Amino acid sequence: MSPAAQRPAPAKKPVDRTHFLYIAVIAAVVLGVVVGLVFPGKEGFAASLKPVGDAFVALIKMMIAPVIFCTIVLGIGSIAKAATVGKVGGLALAYFMAMSTFALGIGLVVGNIVHPGEGLDLADATYEAAESKDTTEFLLGIIPKTMLSSLTSGEILQTLFVALLVGFALQRMGRTGAMLLEFIRQAQALVFRILIMIMWLAPIGAFGAIAAVVGATGWQAVLSLGTLMLAFYATCIVFIVVVLGTLLKAVSGVNIFKLMKYLGREYLIIVSTSSSEAALPRLIAKMEHLGVSKPVVGVTVPTGYSFNLDGTAIYLTMASLFIATAMGTPLGLGEQIGLLVFMVIASKGAAGVTGAGLATLAGGLQAHAPQLVGGVSFIVGIDRFMSEARALTNFTGNAVATVLMGTWTKEIDRSRVDEVLSGQLPFDETTMLAEHGHGGDTAEGSPVQGAGQKVPAGV
Repeated sequence: MSPAAQRPAPAKKPVDRTHFLYIAVIAAVVLGVVVGLVFPGKEGFAASLKPVGDAFVALIKMMIAPVIFCTIVLGIGSIAKAATVGKVGGLALAYFMAMSTFALGIGLVVGNIVHPGEGLDLADATYEAAESKDTTEFLLGIIPKTMLSSLTSGEILQTLFVALLVGFALQRMGRTGAMLLEFIRQAQALVFRILIMIMWLAPIGAFGAIAAVVGATGWQAVLSLGTLMLAFYATCIVFIVVVLGTLLKAVSGVNIFKLMKYLGREYLIIVSTSSSEAALPRLIAKMEHLGVSKPVVGVTVPTGYSFNLDGTAIYLTMASLFIATAMGTPLGLGEQIGLLVFMVIASKGAAGVTGAGLATLAGGLQAHAPQLVGGVSFIVGIDRFMSEARALTNFTGNAVATVLMGTWTKEIDRSRVDEVLSGQLPFDETTMLAEHGHGGDTAEGSPVQGAGQKVPAGV
């Protein structure tokens, strides 16, 4: 019997059920638009479907506090871990914070220029009116009555405050702290599992929200949502080509388009699977093949997967401004800056699972403009359409960061980079056969991910 005949048949790859969810969301959005146009009017059948979208937002809102708490506590621990690696870890974290803040700022600038929510009259989506507070009341309000009440009161800044305290405290508890961190990591896995269950209701929520919005405003809603999507895609493209491309060329002399061509297969995997799970081990292997040293790649890529989310940062600020404008309550400059500061921290926990981005968006609005949380229902319908752009931007940002870290620490073979990007040293795909189809390394490799959690494309 030949060796080929003896070789066992490859196991059948399990069906990725998220494809069905993606298709269902698209179908729900189309059906919602049709229903809204067929049954127009603020008192019509389409408008009566608004509670369906509100119910989905309420479920997302329910998960805000546990998502923020778990991810920030684990994030603080991972920052400390990365910093102990030395120069590479500290430099990488400083770069990630700077670029995330810059990306958030770009989102604010574009959102203020485009105003995609103009023309929509959606003020009736308000959940509750925000009480005006002076500075003293605001600062004192950050301190909860008890540590546990911060998780039940719905005050996101209180949750963030307690999470920071717990995270820094666990750093100083040695082995006991490590055990407690592992417990929180398992709790995060439970929270994300619940969030995954909730996200399967996204088609229903998207249908109700889109139908109600289109029924109330007609084609203006479709035009505004389309404008937001196009503006977001354009912003991501400009950020990659102009910002990341210029920085990469100035620091390392590498052309951004050549690097993206080198990573073309990874881009196709992310787009086709709606998940960047398989892209993490491949990015590590390809960056090492490119000529960046293993220690630099080993620190930069996994940490960047959780802390360098440029696409998510742009999405959070643009979506927030869209909701505020659509609901007739534009955010002032001070409110926008406050939102940016919150998102700089909270966006570090947006990489855990599909839906965490929506929870982070809702959390930012809940902290700074609670009356706008209901507007998250408008985003549900198009969130999935923007997920790939977020993922590709995040992925490209981490690839660029790895090359920059290698250049700054002098841990990169520049001549090999030129040979690889010119095609003289092609990447050997057979080295990835073991990893391809096994995404388990993603959870362990990323300092923030919960055990067994997938890293989604569109966080």
